[in-house]
Amino acid sequence: MSESHQQPALARCPGCEEPPASGDLFCGACGYDLSAVPARPGDRPTMAITVPPAAPPAPAVPPVSAPAPLAAPDAPAPPAAAVQWPAASETDSSDVPVPVHRATDLPGTDSGGKPLPASPPVRHDDRAEPGGRAATEPAAPAVTAAPAATVAGSADPPDSSGDFALAAPDPRTAEPTPTPAAGTKVCVACRSGRVDPDGYCENCGHAQPRERDHMEQELGAVAAVSDRGLRHHRNEDSFAVSSTALPDGSPAVVAIVCDGVSSASRPDEASAAAAVAANEALLESLPRGTHPQQAMHEAIIAASEAVNALAQDPPGSAEHEAHRHQNAPACTLVGAIMAGGLLVVGWVGDSRVYWVPDDRTGPPARLTEDDSWAAQMVAAGLMNEAEAYADERAHAITGWLGADSYELEPHTASFKPDRPGLVVVCTDGLWNYAESAEEMAAAVPPEAHRRPLHGAQVLVGHALDGGGHDNVTVALLPFAVEP
Repeated sequence: MSESHQQPALARCPGCEEPPASGDLFCGACGYDLSAVPARPGDRPTMAITVPPAAPPAPAVPPVSAPAPLAAPDAPAPPAAAVQWPAASETDSSDVPVPVHRATDLPGTDSGGKPLPASPPVRHDDRAEPGGRAATEPAAPAVTAAPAATVAGSADPPDSSGDFALAAPDPRTAEPTPTPAAGTKVCVACRSGRVDPDGYCENCGHAQPRERDHMEQELGAVAAVSDRGLRHHRNEDSFAVSSTALPDGSPAVVAIVCDGVSSASRPDEASAAAAVAANEALLESLPRGTHPQQAMHEAIIAASEAVNALAQDPPGSAEHEAHRHQNAPACTLVGAIMAGGLLVVGWVGDSRVYWVPDDRTGPPARLTEDDSWAAQMVAAGLMNEAEAYADERAHAITGWLGADSYELEPHTASFKPDRPGLVVVCTDGLWNYAESAEEMAAAVPPEAHRRPLHGAQVLVGHALDGGGHDNVTVALLPFAVEP
């Protein structure tokens, strides 16, 4: 344990020459800090310091003591000589006698040079009292905010600058953040603002994620995932998955995927309307016993009519617009039906269907042909596939659903697989990163036929990792073959 060393008692106060009481840390007459009196030096100077008799006053310099001479270890220490300290000058620089004052003889002044009041300083809370001293006394220095570490209500005295600590707001009296009404959409950023109909927070202005930015659905043996991608500001794709029963009780599984045409107006509405209409048409016709291929054809017609309805004149319009079909809502459509051991596909546009066998030693296949400029060049024999798809016009579609389509030609095809496999129904946002059947089969995870939702998530991630330049939508239908 360390020892504490006591200062020796002083005979007189260095400030007022009054004898202090024993043990006092401050002089009772002038308030001089007795603890600040330097202790007697520990060395023993042997050279006296004298002051020249007629030297002009010079700046005070701390006395320097000469080192003591070396002595033998067993020699006795020499007696200490008296130290002669320089006497204080009795005149100032103008040869005027220097006045001697005590600390209490000089009046104090504030930072502005005004005399300090004899009474205690006015606290900021005293000024609020009606008729208090603050109305008659000189204005006190402006109250400034205390540092963040200052705790309101502490007993610490104000510092020498005259600043006082401001009381912190009482959380019990602070107005609580208003809670949005039940059913009101709350901002995902600030968690308190209400979201306006345009999708922006009224409090912080943050744009809210749309419901269709990322969608997932799993229904028994079919699953689908749709994502906005990394470049588009909204998701213009849509899908519908469902299941029903044929008249003989056997199951029928349906997957519809639609891709809005970005150059058309309201492509997101067009894709959603087409997916819903085609799915409802299939759920109505398949239980009645309609052949799946004929049911697919009728579903595409129903989807086309739903998209055409979006371009109709609004009720009550006074004047017919001559060019209202020039930028009508439009989309592509591709669908698949598994029913009665058959695989039926139908499409209009450039969305595709792939077949990936469970046994990866078997060959995969692409089951659709694009309605696109590149596909037409290849079919006409004017270009090979590599040349056609390298052209900047390759993805220009030649068939779509919409009021401004030239002629609707639904494509349907029926297959009877002899082995189990996976049906991949997707938009070009996916197959742009796995164009050939072999590339698509390599991107499909091996366990996708057992976990279709996970497989769809992996395929969407594959497109996003590749750049995500477009909206990405994919539906997976595991196809089982009876032994």
